[in-house]
Amino acid sequence: MNFKNLLFPSKATQTGFSLFLLAMRLLFGLLLMTHGYAKLTGFSTMSASFPDPIGIGSSYSLMLAIFAELFCSAAFVFGFLYRLTMIPMIVTMSVAFFYAHGGSVAAGELAFVYLTVFVLMFLAGPGKYSVDYLVWGGGRRV
Repeated sequence: MNFKNLLFPSKATQTGFSLFLLAMRLLFGLLLMTHGYAKLTGFSTMSASFPDPIGIGSSYSLMLAIFAELFCSAAFVFGFLYRLTMIPMIVTMSVAFFYAHGGSVAAGELAFVYLTVFVLMFLAGPGKYSVDYLVWGGGRRV
């Protein structure tokens, strides 16, 4: 085993870095899914008072948040349509941080952490332990 590549991977497809990306997808994807599931099960009580930052109504805003936090994060965990499914997650965390918490790290620390991790993960890509890598061969059409 080459410890230099383990400590300092030069490609996102190297085993160590791909395992790191898989662990991050599992951890943050499953954590965000718990928030989406809580919103789904509490839909009837939350829909009347959920923040409506884009003026489409509280119920529709809540549905968009559930879509991002539950369904998109499930795809994120598997690395399926990875960057496409991350866009709603990043938008939702941006709205949560900047709109709901006023851009304050003290008030919206969790949204800020999710937002930061998701932007970095978006840039890094899913790694080789993902559905996208299996289907598209790491960016090359098979």
